[in-house]
Amino acid sequence: MTQDETVQQELKKTGNLPRHIAIIMDGNGRWARMRGLPRVSGHKQAIKSVRDVVEACGELDIDVLTLYTFSMENWQRPKAEVNALMKLMVNTIKHEIDDLLKNNVRLITMGHLHDLPKPTRESMQYGIDVTQNCTGLTLNLALSYGGRLEIVDAVKSVAAKVKNGEMELENIDEQLFSGFLYTKNLPDPDLLIRTSGELRISNFLLWQLAYTEMYITDLLWPDFRRQHLYDAIRAYQKRERRFGRVSNQL
Repeated sequence: MTQDETVQQELKKTGNLPRHIAIIMDGNGRWARMRGLPRVSGHKQAIKSVRDVVEACGELDIDVLTLYTFSMENWQRPKAEVNALMKLMVNTIKHEIDDLLKNNVRLITMGHLHDLPKPTRESMQYGIDVTQNCTGLTLNLALSYGGRLEIVDAVKSVAAKVKNGEMELENIDEQLFSGFLYTKNLPDPDLLIRTSGELRISNFLLWQLAYTEMYITDLLWPDFRRQHLYDAIRAYQKRERRFGRVSNQL
């Protein structure tokens, strides 16, 4: 048994594995700058981190991995960087699709995908279509995504149904509202990992993170690997999730 398999066995034996892990993959630009490289080099290196973490989550039988891939705010970055990122997504899907299928990973996305350039949008849809029958890890990419925008979109959908008489205002509660979010078919994240040491959630899953456990590491995302994921899960397993209750009620 390899060291990696031993660690995974220990984590599974401990139990209380998170069903849904969300990651804010921060630090690609700083990683490149520290090495005197263009920012896109950091994004390219980051693909190795994504690959390793996806494989590890699949091997641990995690249900969902959500990656904050491209935010609405990222459109404000220099045009050359945005274009490079869009092309990188196309190439990544092309080169990673066989491994996704091999590892039984289902790809889905959330956000305003219609904002993406046609080649990027089509490559993502291709990945979604090809992996739709996979039954292992669900890999959810947040693309052209904003947490506030998600809530506004949900409010508009609910308001339209009330206006059309399809829904009574008095029947709206948290559970019903959650059904109008982009993540309506997914459990809320149990664990949020943020790299690069920043202490904020950056407009990510604002509704869904209400009771999510957070793990912050100073490590930059291009340096993040499965052993660092294991560290985050170990920290999560030691926490007591009370959801507003006291310990003796659990």
